[in-house]
Amino acid sequence: MRLSKYFLPTLKENPIDATVVSHQLMVRAGMIRQTASGIYSWLPLGLKVLRKVEKIIKEEMDKAGALEVLMPTIQPAELWIESGRYEAYGKEMLRIKDRHDRDILYGPTHEEVVTDLFRKNITSYKDLPKNLYQIHWKFRDEIRPRFGLMRGREFLMKDSYSFDLNEEDARKTYDLMYETYFKIFRKMGLKPIALRADTGAIGGDLSHEFHILADVGESAIFYDKKFDELSEADEIDIAQTQKIYAMADDLHIPEKCPIPAEQLVSRRGIEVGQVFNFGLKYSKAMEASVMGAGGEKIYPNMGSYGIGVSRVVAAAIEANHDENGIIWPAQISPFDVVLINIRVGDEACDKACEELYSSLQSKGVEVLYDDTKNSLGQKFSVADLIGVPTQIIVGPKSLALGKVEIKNRKTGEKSEVLFDEVMLRFLK
Repeated sequence: MRLSKYFLPTLKENPIDATVVSHQLMVRAGMIRQTASGIYSWLPLGLKVLRKVEKIIKEEMDKAGALEVLMPTIQPAELWIESGRYEAYGKEMLRIKDRHDRDILYGPTHEEVVTDLFRKNITSYKDLPKNLYQIHWKFRDEIRPRFGLMRGREFLMKDSYSFDLNEEDARKTYDLMYETYFKIFRKMGLKPIALRADTGAIGGDLSHEFHILADVGESAIFYDKKFDELSEADEIDIAQTQKIYAMADDLHIPEKCPIPAEQLVSRRGIEVGQVFNFGLKYSKAMEASVMGAGGEKIYPNMGSYGIGVSRVVAAAIEANHDENGIIWPAQISPFDVVLINIRVGDEACDKACEELYSSLQSKGVEVLYDDTKNSLGQKFSVADLIGVPTQIIVGPKSLALGKVEIKNRKTGEKSEVLFDEVMLRFLK
C-alpha cells in the first residue's frame, strides 16, 4: 500500500479527551475516530489489526472444534424474560420498541438466543456436544464510557456457547476453551494470565478471567510466581494452572491469601476475555432439552466463552508502546514493513523503492510504502507512531554504497544491509 494513496489521518498531539495510552495512540495513529460517546469508526489501519486478531481467534476456535455461526444483534425481549434476565440485567441493556410496540433489545450477549437456536434444532443426545461461536458487534450502555475501546459502548466480541450431555463433559469443554484461550493470546504475541473470577450477570459457579499483563493495566492482579513458568511452557498444564492462586484485586483478600509474600507477584492487567460454566441455568429455564438413550429428558450443561476482540487491540497497545508510539507484536501488526523513501523524486531512490516494494509484495510481505513528499522528520515520526515492526529506509547516501538501512521498531537498532540481500533477510 502506498502511503500517498492511503487514509491515515495521524495527529501530532494527544486528543484532550483521551486519558489512557491506547486511546491516545489509536487516535493519533489514525486507527479510530469517535462517532458518538463510546462508539467508534474503525479506519483502514485499525481495521487491519482488528481483522488479524479475528483471524487468529477463528483459527484456534476452529481447531478446537467450535462451529461458527452469526446471530442477530437485535433480540426479542421475551427470550430474556423467559430466562429471567430481562429485568435483572440492568440499564446497560438498550431496550427499544419496534413499530408494532413489541419489546426488543440490542444484544449485550447471546445466551438466550443461542439456547433458543439449540432447542429448536437439536433434540437428541447423539447430537451432543456442540460448541457454537460468533464474532459480532455488541452494545452495552455504559453509564460513563471512557478510556476509548477499553470501556466503550459498542464493541466487537467473540462469544461461544457449549452444550454438553453432562457435567463431566462440560468440564472437558471448559478446560479445552481455557487452553485454547492461552493459545489464542500467545499466538498474538501477548502474555495472558488466567484469574479465578466472579460469574456476575452471566451466572454459574465456575469462571476464569483472562488478562493481558501491562504496566499500566486497569486491574491489580496477584498470583503465585509459579504461574509464569507454567503459562510460558509449550504445553499448558490445565490442572496445574487452574490450581495456582491468581486473583484480581476485587477478589484478592491479603489476610486470607494462602501464598507467602515472597512467592506472591503483584502486576497490572487488562481483562480481555472470560470463560464460564453455568450448568443448567439457561437450558432448564428455557426448556432446551434433548432425549437421552432411554427416552429421558436431558437438559444440556452449558458454558459461555467470550473475548473482547476490539479490546484486545487496545490491550496490545497498552502492553507494547514507548514514548514514540505503538510497538506491534509481529503477529497482529497492520503491516510487516514500512518502506521509507527519504528522497522522493531522486531517480535512484525511487527506482530502488519501487523494486523493493514490488519484490516484497510478490513474496507475501505486507508493505506500507511511504512515497509522500513529507519531511524526513515527519516520515520517521509516522513510522514510529504506527508501530510496524520493521522499517526499511532508502536514501541516496546508503544507495551509493549499494545499501539500505533497516530499523527494528522495538529495539531501535539500525543496521545497513546490502540492497541485493534485503529480500533474503525478510524471507528467512
